[in-house]
Amino acid sequence: MGMGSITIVQKISFFLFLLACIKNVSSQPVVFNVMNFGAKADGKTDDAKVILRAWTQACRSVAQSTVLIPHGTYLAGPILMNGPCKNKITFQLDGTVKAPSDMFGKTDWVLFKYINGLTVSGNGTFDGQGALAWSQNQCSKKEKGGKCTFPISLRLNFVTDATITGISSIDSKIAHMNIFASNNIKLQNIKISAPAKSLNTNGIHISASGGVHISDSAIATGDDCVSIITGSKNVQITGVTCGPGHGISIGSMGKSKQFETVAGVTVKNCTFTDTDNGVRIKTWPAGSAGSVSNLTFEDIIMDNVKNPIVIDQEYCPYKLCNKQAPSRIKISDVAFKNIRGTSATKEVLTLKCGMPCEGVELSDINLRYNGTDGPATSICSNVNLILARNVFPPTCTI
Repeated sequence: MGMGSITIVQKISFFLFLLACIKNVSSQPVVFNVMNFGAKADGKTDDAKVILRAWTQACRSVAQSTVLIPHGTYLAGPILMNGPCKNKITFQLDGTVKAPSDMFGKTDWVLFKYINGLTVSGNGTFDGQGALAWSQNQCSKKEKGGKCTFPISLRLNFVTDATITGISSIDSKIAHMNIFASNNIKLQNIKISAPAKSLNTNGIHISASGGVHISDSAIATGDDCVSIITGSKNVQITGVTCGPGHGISIGSMGKSKQFETVAGVTVKNCTFTDTDNGVRIKTWPAGSAGSVSNLTFEDIIMDNVKNPIVIDQEYCPYKLCNKQAPSRIKISDVAFKNIRGTSATKEVLTLKCGMPCEGVELSDINLRYNGTDGPATSICSNVNLILARNVFPPTCTI
């Protein structure tokens, strides 16, 4: 009886041990190395179809999977990676993926769409090879047929629970990264770079998305480092360095024919260097109605920044608007706290509201003008302050 009991216990223990081993093996990601699918990685042969084959198999895997782009240079594009996938999936970028030089007329280069549980990681680079597109760019004349259709380097459309970490994006043809209709997206320790004069090369553009957190990243580009437009809520930006570029912007808003909203944005512990703007809210005059609310800009350093703090409800690039009619975007509950440093323009604080801006707070603002042609100034119109404490230069009264 005793020996039989021991044998049964041993069998049960061994069976449980096997189950544990099977579970451990199944929890390990299955790696789909693009080199095993025939990638050339010579920087000349288009490897897009190969990358897509690896993606398709990984996406169909019932186990967690990784598409591996190992060290090397891959010419590829467009790469349109669709879900839904059967399990969580990682796109591991350790090499450099280059876009074809001429992609005029296309809107996507690297696209992730309809995916739940995505990680894009590694120490590799998406190289948009944007120089030709910058020379072709006629977005300022697009109302008259000017060229303005170029692919965004990296798009996330209808993606949930994603982490983008460690990667770099350089020389995009237009925007570097676009997050649309997505939720719970983390971007951390990423590097974005394009020349200051590269037109419309926004760093990260967010629309119709929620729960986006950008942290500990460096963005240098030819347009907004981060732009947040309608339908976005609960966005956090922390530990970001911006410059060159046009700053971090809410908007532009008010140009469409639909009601537009942005709510719940925090920009904190960020540094701006040699940018054309610092923190900015920009809405078109006239245009559609909407609201911008619950914004906090806090613990920010400005280093030789033009227009460090801006609310501009007369935003009108290319003179394509009617400034005689006020903006119909209602701005409320906005706090600017502990913002310090130097300005490259005399006008360091500009609050120009259409309909009255409500619940605006200014506290611990210390911005010095770098020039020698007089002291720093501020401009306020149609703004209702609830607090103005320790503000230099002195600004609107409550």
